[in-house]
Amino acid sequence: MKYAIYGAGAMGTVLGAYIARSGIEIDLINRNEKHVAALREKGATITGSVNFTQKVNALLPSEMTEKYDIILLMTKQRQNAEIVTFLKDYLKEDGALCTCQNGLPEPKIADIIGADRTLGCAIAWGATFHGEGVSELTSSPDALTFSLGAYGKGNRLQETADLLSKMGTVTIEKNFIGARWSKLLINSAFSGLSTVTGATFGEVSKNKASRKIAQRIIKECIDVAKAAGITVEPVQGHRIDKLFDYKGAIKKAISFALIPVAMKKHRALISSMLQDLRHGKRCEIDFINGVVSEYGRKYGVPTPCNDKTVEIVRGIEDGKYEICFENIAFYD
Repeated sequence: MKYAIYGAGAMGTVLGAYIARSGIEIDLINRNEKHVAALREKGATITGSVNFTQKVNALLPSEMTEKYDIILLMTKQRQNAEIVTFLKDYLKEDGALCTCQNGLPEPKIADIIGADRTLGCAIAWGATFHGEGVSELTSSPDALTFSLGAYGKGNRLQETADLLSKMGTVTIEKNFIGARWSKLLINSAFSGLSTVTGATFGEVSKNKASRKIAQRIIKECIDVAKAAGITVEPVQGHRIDKLFDYKGAIKKAISFALIPVAMKKHRALISSMLQDLRHGKRCEIDFINGVVSEYGRKYGVPTPCNDKTVEIVRGIEDGKYEICFENIAFYD
């Protein structure tokens, strides 16, 4: 069997190292020549909540020659049309491309390679890329979970689950869109605000002003999901749609108090979008908070905090705003 991770950056390097450490051969593919060279020479160095170095196979896209049974796609969504079209020639007819991206990328990927070859995975952990073969796992080792699902009939679904299980716990979701939405809910609140403020998830959760905005973003996501008929799936056994939905003052106060507890295992995380902005790149805010706003418009649900997050991040990209905690004031 031939396996690959395309876009082996922060999270892909960590996942690839875990899979290789289990004894399974997998190609880590990345366009960063220095990173690929370091992976070849020194292996993948994983720091943070775990520490190990693992020998891995590393390739540049130009060096790809074979067709793969499973390709795990871990790039940003901004270039999906171009990248998935390129990968189509390197995927076996009965193979599967599993997108491990945020948001809801599956429909557009399926348009290119077919629904049956399209899998999706919502990942509930994070990592920070330090370049040249080094990636930091910023989530607790006991929070390494994957929610996997099929968009069509599910080519290689169980095989993909077995592959991901070399790192953490895999749940095959029958209601995959609901699982996607639960990750989108978390990303909209904490990745979005991490990008706006420059803070970690823990700092966003601890500060009362930013926690209040996170609570409002979560509520908007829950309201939109209800209107769209989407049942939000549990995250690591917790019904977050029930815990953080509220109508009265008491339930609202409880949900506010629960936010730092819910983020405890991920408090060191910063958004990958923030990492992009700090490297002078445009980020995928349109595929995170922008998706919630899009669904809100479609189903008639106001999403002012998600809208504002998109507006601020676009402003940062255009040089209108700085990345700073004071941006929280724009929500009031």
